[in-house]
Amino acid sequence: MFREKKRVYIVAEIGGNFTDYDTATLLIDQAKESGADAVKLQTYKANTVASKQAMFDMENTGIIRQTEYFKKFELDMEMHEKVYAYARKMGLDIFSTPSHMSDVDMLEKLGTNVYKIGADDVTNIPFLKGVARLGKTIMLSTGMSTLEEVREAVNAILEEGNEDIVIMHVVSLYPTAPQYVNLEAIRTLQREFPQFTVGYSDHTLGIDSCIFAAVMGARVIEKHFTYDKQAEGPDHMLSATMDEMKTLVEKIRLYEEMRGHGVKMPMGDELKNRKNNRKSIVCVHGIKRGEVLTEDNVDIKRPGFGIPPKYKAVLIGKRAVRDIEDDTVIRWADFE
Repeated sequence: MFREKKRVYIVAEIGGNFTDYDTATLLIDQAKESGADAVKLQTYKANTVASKQAMFDMENTGIIRQTEYFKKFELDMEMHEKVYAYARKMGLDIFSTPSHMSDVDMLEKLGTNVYKIGADDVTNIPFLKGVARLGKTIMLSTGMSTLEEVREAVNAILEEGNEDIVIMHVVSLYPTAPQYVNLEAIRTLQREFPQFTVGYSDHTLGIDSCIFAAVMGARVIEKHFTYDKQAEGPDHMLSATMDEMKTLVEKIRLYEEMRGHGVKMPMGDELKNRKNNRKSIVCVHGIKRGEVLTEDNVDIKRPGFGIPPKYKAVLIGKRAVRDIEDDTVIRWADFE
């Protein structure tokens, strides 16, 4: 799905930032206005994503039992249906991150074309294989992973005959401090997996790392998205607002316009400027027909439509076939 995209594909992650339909539609409306290509959800049930022993101990959550957290934000089938329908009505792509095959079964009923695999499931080979067999695009988060673990995950997907993989550089710190973003890992993944699209999923405060990631070659950018950074919930603080997302999109689109085709050549009116603003060989004192051109009678000046300076030595000693006025551009036809 993503390899044929000519532009960087920008995803507004709204999962975890709403629990009711009105808030979901607000986020979708704002994502649309910001210029994002897609919105993404998180699909899970508290009792299948974590056991009662699993705890969160992160800056954005504090210490809390994971099942308690997930129970607050799990979305039922009815909510999924309504949110999927609204996003599609607004012309946005929509997909989700499942955490269990029962979640995948629900998303299949909604016609999902993309599955985001969370960083917690990179080493969940049975799950990876189960999703891979569906033949849909897999966006593989690599948070908390070593390169060898990423290789194993990719190979597991490939073993099921699915080659439609997007590998996302992610740092699973919430929020991620600048010194841990490690954007150079994008290029590492590109070198290691040249046949696949490589993207970046962001958990920093602000949007700079997303822009930098696009410049470094990330073809998919995912950023958490919120209507209010102060809203209740752990992801709002590291999410982009509509204004921030709009800036993110505008900057990436501007970069894409500036990036160009890579061929070093005159661009646009540079062809005209070559004539006006480069330099040629000029006769500086005037010369009569039959006289020989000497070093004392030439200089190199603008404009550039005459004989290029590199031929100066060739011209010296040639005899004029016509009178040449002072301070005029010399032409090959002026000499024999």
